[in-house]
Amino acid sequence: MKLELEKFGKTLISRELGSEAFKAFQPTLREIRPDESLDVDFSGVLTLSPSWADEFLSPLLNQLGERLVLLSSDNLSVQATLKILVEANKKPFNIRP
Repeated sequence: MKLELEKFGKTLISRELGSEAFKAFQPTLREIRPDESLDVDFSGVLTLSPSWADEFLSPLLNQLGERLVLLSSDNLSVQATLKILVEANKKPFNIRP
C-alpha cells in the first residue's frame, strides 16, 4: 500500500498534528495485510518536523517494522528529520529509492 503524506498537508509540523494524523490513519492501517508493506511517499511535502514525524512514523515503525518502507526524498527537511528519528528510535527505517 502506498501512503502519500501530502494528503495530511504540505507542512507537517507539531506533535499534536502528527498524533491527529496517526489517529486518522488507523482505519487504513488496519486494512494492510500481514504480507503487505506500507510505502510512505514524501512527494509534495515541503516541511517535515521531527515532532510530527515522531508522532506518525515512530508508531508505524513499531507496528510494522521492516514492512514500513520510506521512499527516498531529496527534501532536506525530510532527510534531517529521518536522521533524528533513527537516532531517537535506535532502529533504522527501511528507505528505498
